[in-house]
Amino acid sequence: MQEEQLEPAMRFDGYHLYMNSAEKKGYSGTLVYSRQEPLSVVYDIEDEGCDEGRVITLEYPEFYFVTAYVPNSKDGLLRLDFRMTWEDALRRHLMKLDKKKPVIYTGDLNVAHEEIDLKNPDENHFSAGFSDEERGKFSELLAAGFSDSFRVFYPEKEKYTWWSYRTRARERNVGWRIDYFVVSDRFMKEVKDSLIYDEIEGSDHCPVGLLI
Repeated sequence: MQEEQLEPAMRFDGYHLYMNSAEKKGYSGTLVYSRQEPLSVVYDIEDEGCDEGRVITLEYPEFYFVTAYVPNSKDGLLRLDFRMTWEDALRRHLMKLDKKKPVIYTGDLNVAHEEIDLKNPDENHFSAGFSDEERGKFSELLAAGFSDSFRVFYPEKEKYTWWSYRTRARERNVGWRIDYFVVSDRFMKEVKDSLIYDEIEGSDHCPVGLLI
């Protein structure tokens, strides 16, 4: 949505609102509500070459908070090349921030990193969100000094955050874990839990949470 489409009911007393809309109406975009006013706010990332409103970075005294809606590679991986370039730009952005203070990175990251992160890995090996290339970029991010917080706490747990609207996938729990809280390795000591609220309905995704 565009900012002019915000209705009064979407503005909450006691919260600051930050919104990054795509130029294309009805497509992508990100939004953050925050009780605490950040020190600074940056929209988008350097070298991204993207007008799709996919990133917001908020600076707080102890960390950077980055929300992202990572591009989908589309059926047949038609947008994979763009996705790879975007991932490299995003990783550079997070690493640059991490040199100054720890990072909390969250959102729909559009990748199931390991086979445990989706119900049917064998039949999805060449699907968007589970290609070797996409999984490899997530591995590169973790190797650059970041942790998949849910897996740190729950290395063997099978929980999902997204279910296709097709074929009653939610009802049968045929899902994917593609929504994450990724944090700087050195900040993991401040993390108390990483949560998936898969009992909450109302969307094809469910909420995720981080307690720090």
